Amino acid sequence: MSLTKEQYDSIMYHYEQKQAHRRRLLEQRRQEVYSAVPEYARLETEIPAAAVSALRRRLSSGDTASADDLRRQIRSVAARKQQLLVSGGFAPDYLEVPFQCPDCKDTGYINGEKCHCFRQEEISILYDQSHLQLLTRTQNFDTLREDFYKGEDLKRFRAARNVSLHFARQFGREYSNLYFFGTVGTGKSFLSVCIAHEVLSAGYSVLYFSAASLFDRLAGLVYNYRSRDDFEHFVDDLYHCDLLIIDDLGTELTNQFVSAQLFACINERHLNRKPTVISTNLSLEDLQKRYSDRVFSRITSGYICCKLTGKDIRLLKKVRTMNGTHQET
Repeated sequence: MSLTKEQYDSIMYHYEQKQAHRRRLLEQRRQEVYSAVPEYARLETEIPAAAVSALRRRLSSGDTASADDLRRQIRSVAARKQQLLVSGGFAPDYLEVPFQCPDCKDTGYINGEKCHCFRQEEISILYDQSHLQLLTRTQNFDTLREDFYKGEDLKRFRAARNVSLHFARQFGREYSNLYFFGTVGTGKSFLSVCIAHEVLSAGYSVLYFSAASLFDRLAGLVYNYRSRDDFEHFVDDLYHCDLLIIDDLGTELTNQFVSAQLFACINERHLNRKPTVISTNLSLEDLQKRYSDRVFSRITSGYICCKLTGKDIRLLKKVRTMNGTHQET
């Protein structure tokens, strides 16, 4: 499955809007500085004038020392400009308006290849990841709470949270995979979404599927002979997106096809050093019984396994809400 021309144009228009917004913000800030610090405006013209002068000297007399003089002058003017900004009450980097994606500078491409931020735009359109965008608004590390856990359950939660934070904040610098398992409703999916939020915020591409929807999609593409190209495109995205999250492994109808596709996915991603996060209610013993030994071996040897236990948080929240309602009435 690939983008239509209309979908591609829509993404590129989005990038044009990002660039235009940055230009407007930069110009607005520049006018603020010029108004408050008139000397800064004069210095802005000094370097271009000096560069033209140095080029003329070099062309007319072969003066190579002029280049060194220009570099010294640029450093001096830059230091003076920063001093003026600070003395005028501005931050030293006030006129360094950041790009939303510093890697591609909000163009969508790096050396002719799609940037990871473009890939996420593409993924969002092709695979309907809107539910993930909605989840990350309320499920992130800032909203993560530990007051539903006690004793050993709390220790396990804190360990899983710390592993998740490290995984998310070192994403792109360290390669690892996570396997969250344990009892129902103990925060496994919540931690997965927290990680997705951090990774998306850093500009990486994330594919998020429930196990049931993932294998349904794969089966639909495999057994439809007209969808061969779509299958290859989907598998390519599945194997190469920056982060793949498979939620609720074990809720799908498991068979040889599912087991083979799961191994192919996690194995190819491991070979490509692309991180994967899996959450499940299955114990490690159940994992081995339900899937192949190859799947069990790959996960237990190549994933950080985090066990979460305790009462079902969804039920606890419901009880608290009901008790709060009763107390009010």
